[in-house]
Amino acid sequence: MSPPAVLVSNGAVSPHAPPSAAAFLESTPGAYTTARASSTGLILWWPRHLLRLADSARLLAQSRPHLLGLPAPPPGTLSTAPIEPLVNQSVRVGVHEMRSRMLALGECCSGEDMALTALVRAGGAAEGLEVCVHLGAYVPPVFGDAGARLAVAGSGREAAAAKYAPWARMRKSMEKMRPPGATELLLTNDGDRLLEGSVTNFFVVCRKEERQSNEPLSVQTMANKFEVQTAPLSDGVLPGIMRQIVIEECHDLGIPVREVSPSWSKRELWEEAFVTSSLRLIQHVETVQAPLLWEDIETKTWSDVSWAVKQFQGAGHITTQIQRKISGRAITEEYDINYFL
Repeated sequence: MSPPAVLVSNGAVSPHAPPSAAAFLESTPGAYTTARASSTGLILWWPRHLLRLADSARLLAQSRPHLLGLPAPPPGTLSTAPIEPLVNQSVRVGVHEMRSRMLALGECCSGEDMALTALVRAGGAAEGLEVCVHLGAYVPPVFGDAGARLAVAGSGREAAAAKYAPWARMRKSMEKMRPPGATELLLTNDGDRLLEGSVTNFFVVCRKEERQSNEPLSVQTMANKFEVQTAPLSDGVLPGIMRQIVIEECHDLGIPVREVSPSWSKRELWEEAFVTSSLRLIQHVETVQAPLLWEDIETKTWSDVSWAVKQFQGAGHITTQIQRKISGRAITEEYDINYFL
């Protein structure tokens, strides 16, 4: 029996079997956010998701209305006040329906988490906007078991400050460059500075470049030998919720963080790498591969290209430290949707 899924539009459950979340996003314009919910209906970092959803809708309405399904920018500024109550209403309906269906299926769905996608698009109520919520069963990967396999395959996204559904269609153009076994595609605008994954943010743990110093090597600590690098928002990356949480946790752990796009030409300095998303949270990287010639990205397929590969040995020490901190924090930052008005 296939796992249950639910689609809600402005508080009403669709009577039809919904498509997958990916197929739903490919079929519609709109701003969206995807969150992870427990089988009891608690949602991780939900206030952050609501804020980003409202910000994305406003940014798209002002600068890229077609990505929201609008023919032109609306007069004045898009009010975000009505959006959040409508989103919460539809999420409550969807979570209740999803839990009922999971319970009805019994053991096959017991203990499974849920993937929750909330989308705002033109049409319907609230300032001419419609709210859709898609929920499906989600089994999170076990940290440390299987790492991500990344391939550099395309250019950075348009309007990266907002998260929008049409990106699901746009990234399909990169699929011709996905080598067999690659689980995520990386974006770059110049073939060297790596920005983010197509659905993740990307981090490396990098040895600091050597500087002239009379200090004996024996007194150097982990903190001054390594730093975590991830592309800055100013380079055109999605302001991922987990991206920000990783930065916060690194500061708490005393791990240096530098917001700079990791340089492929300096990959010999990379000791570890990981990707983040609101569903998988944090996943270590096994391999990163990139075409020897960046120009090949636009004109060739993966089989016509010669690749360079960077290999990592499992989940590294710093990545594991960060993962443990985030897992502990997640327990304290699960939100009951029933408390949101």
